[in-house]
Amino acid sequence: MNGDPGQLIAMLCIVEGMPDSFGKRQRESGKAKKAAAREERRLARAQRDADREAGLIEAGTPIEASEPAALGLENEPEPRPKPDTSDTADKS
Repeated sequence: MNGDPGQLIAMLCIVEGMPDSFGKRQRESGKAKKAAAREERRLARAQRDADREAGLIEAGTPIEASEPAALGLENEPEPRPKPDTSDTADKS
């Protein structure tokens, strides 16, 4: 034990060759998936912009109308029945 301090450190070190961080591959693969999805969205957006430029699709957001008439629903919902307050009123 009176020898080289490097030997002492080597004896105290339980695991040699421990990776710098745990889950490094998982983080890298997650980043790669996110980058691929980001690139896919970018290409789709560029294609939509080109289609709008060519007049193939209308300008604006491609979101459907959310009005009840546009969805084929009734314009006004049926009124809800009002609760009977005579039973719950104080009878004093």
